Amino acid sequence: MKPRELQELIEFINQTGLEEVKIETDKFKVSVKRSAENSIVAAQPIQQYTQQVAPPVQQATPQQTQAPVATPQTETKKEEATPAADTGNYVTVKSPMIGTFYRSENPEAAPFVNVGDSIKEGATICIIEAMKLFNEIESDVSGKIVKVLVENATPVEYDQPLFLIEPN
Repeated sequence: MKPRELQELIEFINQTGLEEVKIETDKFKVSVKRSAENSIVAAQPIQQYTQQVAPPVQQATPQQTQAPVATPQTETKKEEATPAADTGNYVTVKSPMIGTFYRSENPEAAPFVNVGDSIKEGATICIIEAMKLFNEIESDVSGKIVKVLVENATPVEYDQPLFLIEPN
């Protein structure tokens, strides 16, 4: 199932008011369930690969997906305060989606960036695989890589810190 098809399914569910939909084929299983906070999609191909995606993340930036609710903003401020206290004026690059984090384009290739590397805005710094799609993650700032916060080939959550960058 393609991301666009998932988005159309989510839009259909929102329009009809259904609480839960399950679809199963030879290649995958999809279960969409509406919750009070937000809708979550769980896709499970036959190889037992499980992926959860929050629908707004697929085509929105993290700034657009933050809701003006008191509790999430309070939690975000706590998260931002802790790294700022520990890391000074570093910029934290966060995962824009749920998936598997890769430091290079294939296992034999060198990592896109290493600690100490200088990078420019727009440079590819990692790949996140989500539902068999490989998404290149680019830096929003120019600077120097201070720390890699995630191990290669490990699962990451939406908004999970990936890198610390000292901006120029």
